[in-house]
Amino acid sequence: MDFRALGPIQLRGPGGWQDAGPPQQSCVLGVLLVEAGRIVPVDLIVDRVWGTAAPEAARRTLHSYVTRLRRMVEQVPGAAIVRRSGGYVLDIVPDRVDLHRGRRLRAEAREPGRSPAERAALLREAVELWRGEPLAGLSGEWVGRTREALRQERLDGTVAWARAEIDGGDPGAVLTPLSQLVAEHPLAESPVAVLMRAFCAVGRVTDALDCYAAARQRLLDELGVDPGAELQAMHRAALRGELDPPAGPPPAPVVVRNVPAQLPMDVYGFTGRDAEIATLDALFSPADGQPNAVRIAAVSGTAGVGKTALAVHWAHRVADEFPDGQLYVNLRGYDPEQPVTPGDALAGFLAALGLAGRDVPLEVDGRAARFRSEVAGRRMLIVLDNAASVEQIRPLLPGSATCLVVVTSRDSLAGLVALHGARRVDLDLLESGDAMELLRGLLRERVDAEPDAARLLADSCARLPLALRVAAELVAARPATPLSDLSRELGEQRLELLDAGGDDRGAVRAVFSWSYQHLPADAARAFRMVGLHPGADFDAYAVAALTGADLGAARRWLGTLARVHLLHAAGPGRYGMHDLLRAYAAELAAATDPEDARRAALTRLFDYYLATAGTAMDVLYPAERDRRPPIPEVGTPVPPMSDAAAARLWLENERPSIVAVAAHTVTHGWWTYPTRLSGTLWRYFDWGGHFPDAVTVSAHALRAARLSGDRAAEANALSDSAGVYGRLARFKESLERYEAALELFRLVGDRLGEARALTNSGLIHAQTGQYPQAVPLHEQAVELFRALGDAHGESRAWGNLGVALERKGEYDRATECQERSLALARQVGDPDNEAVGIVNLGLIASARGDYDRAVGYLKHSVAIFAERGSVARQAEATSMLGVVYGRQGRWEMAVEGHQRAASLLREIGDRFGEVRALNGLGEALRASGYPDKARQHYEAALAIAVEIGTLHEEARAYDGLAHTWRADDPERAFSLWKRALDGYTAIGAPEAPQVRALLAE
Repeated sequence: MDFRALGPIQLRGPGGWQDAGPPQQSCVLGVLLVEAGRIVPVDLIVDRVWGTAAPEAARRTLHSYVTRLRRMVEQVPGAAIVRRSGGYVLDIVPDRVDLHRGRRLRAEAREPGRSPAERAALLREAVELWRGEPLAGLSGEWVGRTREALRQERLDGTVAWARAEIDGGDPGAVLTPLSQLVAEHPLAESPVAVLMRAFCAVGRVTDALDCYAAARQRLLDELGVDPGAELQAMHRAALRGELDPPAGPPPAPVVVRNVPAQLPMDVYGFTGRDAEIATLDALFSPADGQPNAVRIAAVSGTAGVGKTALAVHWAHRVADEFPDGQLYVNLRGYDPEQPVTPGDALAGFLAALGLAGRDVPLEVDGRAARFRSEVAGRRMLIVLDNAASVEQIRPLLPGSATCLVVVTSRDSLAGLVALHGARRVDLDLLESGDAMELLRGLLRERVDAEPDAARLLADSCARLPLALRVAAELVAARPATPLSDLSRELGEQRLELLDAGGDDRGAVRAVFSWSYQHLPADAARAFRMVGLHPGADFDAYAVAALTGADLGAARRWLGTLARVHLLHAAGPGRYGMHDLLRAYAAELAAATDPEDARRAALTRLFDYYLATAGTAMDVLYPAERDRRPPIPEVGTPVPPMSDAAAARLWLENERPSIVAVAAHTVTHGWWTYPTRLSGTLWRYFDWGGHFPDAVTVSAHALRAARLSGDRAAEANALSDSAGVYGRLARFKESLERYEAALELFRLVGDRLGEARALTNSGLIHAQTGQYPQAVPLHEQAVELFRALGDAHGESRAWGNLGVALERKGEYDRATECQERSLALARQVGDPDNEAVGIVNLGLIASARGDYDRAVGYLKHSVAIFAERGSVARQAEATSMLGVVYGRQGRWEMAVEGHQRAASLLREIGDRFGEVRALNGLGEALRASGYPDKARQHYEAALAIAVEIGTLHEEARAYDGLAHTWRADDPERAFSLWKRALDGYTAIGAPEAPQVRALLAE
């Protein structure tokens, strides 16, 4: 090793180690040492040595310094300072510089397979390279930043060495160095945690507990926060007497590719269909001459003939051939109420493939394209059940030959065969022998005892599997009645119901009617009522609401209906209906129950969903209770909501039904329900990332409000809709809706709504980089919330104002705003906004260069968001932590943090958060010496920033790209910086002067 930067700047000549000369001359060599082996432009050297105070003669002085340094460096064998491409380079193997050798040693220590002793030896050598303060004796802005980054590298490296020594069985060796490190970095938690572990390992548990107590007090005094998860875990371990608990923070969650397994349960007693199964098996052979074509089977036949049973049974047989997953959707093509739209089906598929709501495009074409991209190259089986037409399924078709599709429909799907080469599988009635075999599997010895009666029963059911199963269940429920009598009874029932054409549907309806007539009166009424439910499935609470009964009765009736196959299981405690049965039940209700009774049943159902949704939201977000629509209590049973997990589970289970209720109520004149559902569930949709559903419900709410002429409800629906579009980074639509809502709130005199619209409009302006416009909107909101006595709203408005001021570089005012926001959040008990305030304080601390404090704030907020289950906020805070690590010079941690955040934000569809993470990743990679990789991320960030219209991130991407081209293509860099300056200047960003100075060089 021949050059030193981890102390005074020195080089080793023939006479040993020598200083590099006066401070500024030493600084020139320091710049070249930090960038060893890389070209450093002259302008950049001038900037780093003199900063903004560079004299006019700086270039000439630099030339003199370089001349002297060249003579000194020439005395070191194999080293030289060379002029290249408008700059200078220290032409040397980087490992001959202590700084770079230390980094290489730490990298080797991280290689998989190394023993603790090997890691400790490598890391010990790296630690021993330090000789005091890095870049000692030098001053200036660049020196200060670099010194802080190197100090952080020393901290990280020393902690890693200490962990390796403890793992290798020598904890005593680290006590003194770690104690010194804690004194040097009083707010850093990692050395405290490892020191506690070392104390425990040598039996000094009391010292470990004292160490924790002192660190906790420092964090409370300086930052107002408790220790993070790692330090708290070490404390608990010390208290329990676990002398050597695992070191280090919990590993980051690994994002894995989802492998959906959506097939319904296989059909019990499946019989026959050998020829059809053989046809489906043939799909594994590519179409003649079309090896890249998607393989599709179109299973068609009359209602109840067993299309779904065949498709599901075959899918289970071949599921292992599709290791990337199986997707299934019941399209409810012949449902009398609400067939599944292609857009909704695609949203469900994309969610099953791991996409959160924010990442699901709003338009059907966009969803279809994203679906094709997600399944491309994956071996997947896709079952599209109960389709009404080719138009309903065409957007759901993949584009990759690795996928196989099975479609079932009563329609022949001729267009699918003609245009997409689907193989037809036409299902006829079961053969007589197969029908008998199915009955034998269901009724066992009674079929063999009375074969002629069983044959008559099969014929009366038209040998349709659905009718056979329903009839067999009714027969099984009457074991004392001869099969011949029951077969005759069904035959007579069928004659009464057959229409003139005598088609197969008559047989199905005859079986339904026969089964229905043998139900107890209360179960029969329950059957009619569930036919009115607008959703695909339901539970006992929904049935209790429909019938006005208690929960026990509802459960008994569901059990009765399921036993006779008038319902089927759709999950734990949930039931669904075949579309033929649903239509039959609805027809019976229309013929049997008066209109006012049916309307009363549905009103109870809608009240139940609204009230229970409100209860769940009160559990999850109690601080916002007064901001949601008032909801009266209901007289029907509601599930217990003992904790947040129970509330969240209920909302997840019932979300499809709630969306269906919103659609049904707006269509049938219950106009207050969509508006109240939207206002009640907005925060759940927002934090859960269920944005396709949020768009749908808010659209129904807006339509309902306009149909009813309720301007106040219209304003709230516009505000809900605006929030959704803002989360989807569709800022233009969002701002238009907020402005329309603001006008209506003022018209109807809703001052609280007005305040919310003001601060939310300010957020959209800030996200697009329009900070001068955002600030007065937030200030108006603060005043209005305060006048109304709404501390919760005032807290959020203060925080939003602080963010806009921080982006403008007004750090004192921004800090005051965030502190006010934090105090109010704690006053009203709003942990979510408290965590947001802590994040914002971390950003201000970082902007001011107080990086240790910033790291403390951001780590604390990440822990809160993780505890609250907010993936989006946790990812955003992780990305911001990456920014701070970068400013500390902890580039490896910065890259890791930004990569993790970008991946999570991309997964949940937060495009604004993703573009910020991509720009941060570019900065970290550029500073780590990888300009080409950095350029890729800046370009990706630029594309998203332009698309969603965020001016600050667009300018930031141009700025970063200019830096990556500075050495290789100065003209291109100059052009990019001009674009960055235009953007920064337009929004009043604090980065503008820095770029202006670069352009002036």
